[in-house]
Amino acid sequence: MGDHEARRGEIALSDALISDDNEKASLIEAGRLLFARECTFMQGASGLDHLPAATLTEVAFAGRSNVGKSSLINALTGRNTLARTSNTPGRTQELNFFNLGGRLVLVDMPGYGFAQAPKGLVEKWTRLVNGFLKGRSVLRRAVVLVDSRHGLKDSDRDMMKMLDKAAVVYQVVLTKADKLKASELDAVQARTLEEIKSRVAAHPSLIVTSSEKGTGIPELRAELASLA
Repeated sequence: MGDHEARRGEIALSDALISDDNEKASLIEAGRLLFARECTFMQGASGLDHLPAATLTEVAFAGRSNVGKSSLINALTGRNTLARTSNTPGRTQELNFFNLGGRLVLVDMPGYGFAQAPKGLVEKWTRLVNGFLKGRSVLRRAVVLVDSRHGLKDSDRDMMKMLDKAAVVYQVVLTKADKLKASELDAVQARTLEEIKSRVAAHPSLIVTSSEKGTGIPELRAELASLA
């Protein structure tokens, strides 16, 4: 290859990289604008007969009861008290719906995996969540939150299995990334990515977040804005 052809190849590669950077910046900005809109609580649903009308695209957030789900929703929307946080795992046992600027509905699902839960409560949770996942036509994505300090646990795998069977696309998001050293975080990411490869409904990429530090929040906003 001559100098002219090589230079032309370098220019083409540079243009492609600039295009990728511009596209990423555009997506980040779209996410920022969407989540800057007013976000209001719609209603809670303790049973399938209490679900709101299926009119807007929905994104559901699932995770263990101490994974930091409410904190992440608050960080995404820039509001400190939108989703209730609690030091008592398993406190919220209903589906909570939030309208994001008339463009997207965020669904805070009841936490799972809380220790020593009464059998009746677990059965009620399973019926509610399974029924919602299988019958909600406007549900475009589930976000499965995993505590980066612990990685995937059996209760997370059970949730993913439920989503696989319901044919709901889901994306795994690691939380509390600020609590780990970089090498530890890299190891958790690698293990998690390897495991979700075999999952039929799993999105192939991870997003690493910290609600406290703001890590990954713009990227997750951008991902969700692409669904709105």
